[in-house]
Amino acid sequence: MKIAKLAFGLICLAILASNIVTMSRWSEARGVYDDICYLRQAHLFQRFGADGLNTDAARDDDRYFEGKMKEIGFPEWRDPIRWPCHNPMPNGKIVIQYPPGTGWLLALFPEGHQVVPLCIAASLIVCGLALLGILMARTSLSIVGAGVFGALAVYLMINPAKASYSIPPTMAICAIAGFLTALGLIRSRYSVPSIVLVGLLLGASVNFRVPNALLTAGYFIFLGIRFLWSRTPANFVQGLGFGAGVLVGMAPTLIAQAVNAGSPLATTYGSADVVAPGLDLAVLGQYLRDMQFVLIALAIGLTAWLLRAGEASARQVALVAAGNLLVNLVFFLSHPIFTPYYILPIAMLSLWSLSFAWLMQPADAYEAASFRREPANLGALPR
Repeated sequence: MKIAKLAFGLICLAILASNIVTMSRWSEARGVYDDICYLRQAHLFQRFGADGLNTDAARDDDRYFEGKMKEIGFPEWRDPIRWPCHNPMPNGKIVIQYPPGTGWLLALFPEGHQVVPLCIAASLIVCGLALLGILMARTSLSIVGAGVFGALAVYLMINPAKASYSIPPTMAICAIAGFLTALGLIRSRYSVPSIVLVGLLLGASVNFRVPNALLTAGYFIFLGIRFLWSRTPANFVQGLGFGAGVLVGMAPTLIAQAVNAGSPLATTYGSADVVAPGLDLAVLGQYLRDMQFVLIALAIGLTAWLLRAGEASARQVALVAAGNLLVNLVFFLSHPIFTPYYILPIAMLSLWSLSFAWLMQPADAYEAASFRREPANLGALPR
């Protein structure tokens, strides 16, 4: 088994090395509107520090964004109301629609060399978690499972994660949160610090993409049902701690919305992005032909398997994943816009959580899980 672990570890490292070589050739001048707006966020943070949360177009007095628009041949570069990814607010400001996290991370690196180190740093985190999973595996089947999933997770950091600057840090947080979810529910037995930390991380992911708030749905559902089932002070504190962690993690976005839109609960997105749900067969067809469908199918399959054959604490992780998958899929599959990364975060958070739950099961359950025939008892939640 040591040889198998070494082989899969080397495969993950080889993919990582290939990714780094490819990423090092990436250009920050792809001509993509989203890219330029994230870079403007970073520029504001580098100029003004924390006051860079204020993304009013009037602050482009150094003509940074105008210059970026001219570089890509944008015809209306003089008119901020026509700038891409900017929206007029009731308070008169014209502001960037995105939350501030991606721009803040880009600002940590020198201008002109920001995207590549961000993506490499996120890839290193993902690869580290993949190697940890391989190291934790204790049977031939689990080594193969951890190795194949680890290699896939590292590969995904270059495609489709490159589609948006907000995805690499989201992928890294999903990997860490998945590990901590399994650790908190299996090894730590619902310890409040571990649950708060997961909430803090998932809340922080909202600072990269506002829809990442949906990644918390399964946790709230699980912790809420668990409290209603037993009504113990400990369960109440766990749910409260998770909610507090989420709120603290997403505080930068709430502050940015207050600064730019006039209220923490006011969106900086325009009407074109705030669309009503609707079933679009063309969008569903695109997802069915996309890699995201494969990842979601794997997550659903692993969830069902752990619910049926997993050890009791592993089933709790599967219940969290099931609630998360349900809420996120209902939202995104009824969202009449397709992108190659919309459901990537929920797929990866689920897969990381489930895979670590499988690997962390006690040895006897770990060995026998694949041979069980009796249906799992899901009716009883631990008190």
